[in-house]
Amino acid sequence: MFQPDLFSLEEHARPVEPEVRKRPLDLPAILERLTVVCERPRYSFMVLNLIAQASAQTGSAGPYIREGSRRIPVRDWLCDALVPVAQRDPRRRAIAEKVRQELEAKRALPTDPDAADRVVDAQVRKRVRQSGRTNVSRAVSELVRAGFVRRHYQGYRVDHHNRGAQRQAVYTITDEARRALHPTR
Repeated sequence: MFQPDLFSLEEHARPVEPEVRKRPLDLPAILERLTVVCERPRYSFMVLNLIAQASAQTGSAGPYIREGSRRIPVRDWLCDALVPVAQRDPRRRAIAEKVRQELEAKRALPTDPDAADRVVDAQVRKRVRQSGRTNVSRAVSELVRAGFVRRHYQGYRVDHHNRGAQRQAVYTITDEARRALHPTR
C-alpha cells in the first residue's frame, strides 16, 4: 500500500492540470509539473534527483541507504545530502550562534576553541537534520502529488501504509520519472 499525501494542499499549490500530465515526460516537463505542484520546486527537484540516485539499482530508496558500513534511514540520508546547500544560509549561522549562546550559558562548552567549535557543529547538525526531515517529507509529499514518487513504510513486523511502530519510509520513483531523468538508462 502507498500512503496518500501527508500534507494537505495549500492554497498556493494547485492540483496538476490534466494537460500538464498528458505531456510526454522529459526534463522540461518534470520542471513544469514541479513548478505547478510544489511550493519550493528547486528543492523538490533536488530531492527527486537524490531519490533517483539512491533507487538506481532497485527502483526504491529505503528504508535504509548503505553508506560504507553504516545503514542510514533514507530521510536522514536525504537530509545529510542536502546540508551543503544550506551551509551559507543566514538561518544556519543564526542557529549556530544560538547554540553557542545556550551552551555558554550552561557552561557546557570546552575551553579549547576547536573542541568548542566541534561541539557547536554537532548540535547544529542535529537541529538541521531534525528540521530537514520535515522539509524532505514535504518535498516527497509534493513529488507524490506530482506523480513522480510513491511512498510507503516498511519495518517492524510487516510493510504498512501508516507511519510509526519502528517503520521507515521507502520512496519508489515512477518508471516515467526515471526515464525522464535518465533517458539513456
